[in-house]
Amino acid sequence: MTSSQRLALFGEAEKGTFRKPHLLRSLPQVMESLGNPPPESRGLFYAVQALMYDYDLIFFRVEEEGFSYQDYFSGLKILEKEELFDGISAICLPGVGDAEIIDFVIPLCQYYQSIYITSESDLYDYLTMHQGESLLPDDQ
Repeated sequence: MTSSQRLALFGEAEKGTFRKPHLLRSLPQVMESLGNPPPESRGLFYAVQALMYDYDLIFFRVEEEGFSYQDYFSGLKILEKEELFDGISAICLPGVGDAEIIDFVIPLCQYYQSIYITSESDLYDYLTMHQGESLLPDDQ
């Protein structure tokens, strides 16, 4: 991939291999590789937006957004292998408010010096799972 702007995105899709990165640079590639979005999924919606803003896309197909733990952790472990990707500007997991998954993503974002893209409702789910705990590192 040649673009310096790269987004890793996890989402549902009509077709495409699970637990494998799909490297995409154009809208026709999205339609050809992933097909149509299932009802109420948001992954392909964000994929189209990313491509429209000239981001290259690393798309990981998950069976169910927010719930397919094995799909998420498999994809995140692939992203941990730094030799596969030069850099990732952002990681987006629509529908994920689960603390276990997000807590795994945060160090990955720190490593890539990237941002984590979430929605208001997913952030609320995450914060309420941690209700009463400090979310700051111990040294702060």
